[in-house]
Amino acid sequence: MKIIIEVEEKGEAIAELDNRNPKIAKAIYNNLPIYNRALRWLDELFFEIEVTMNDENPSKTAEIGDISYWNPGYAFCIFFGNTQPYSEVNHIGKITENLELFFNCDEGDRIILRKYEE
Repeated sequence: MKIIIEVEEKGEAIAELDNRNPKIAKAIYNNLPIYNRALRWLDELFFEIEVTMNDENPSKTAEIGDISYWNPGYAFCIFFGNTQPYSEVNHIGKITENLELFFNCDEGDRIILRKYEE
């Protein structure tokens, strides 16, 4: 399952959902499109989504390019630099194209998540 992460007026990145937390990944995918305004914490963008799930297989660490679900805030997270999660997150995939887009994002930018259609 691939998704497009668009930062309005700045560009698009592609991510591929994986099987580290398959129930959460599928729930998010099935709720696309999702829109919200970005919040930024160091080299992480995140925003609230209307998917409320319990932790599936949470992790205390993140790698560059991870996309994750943060249960306490019902948030979609994009780790684009060396930042580590504030608390445990559920990794659902990886950015596969245009990771550098997120270094130019600002708090308040409108983010759109949608299914990738070939």
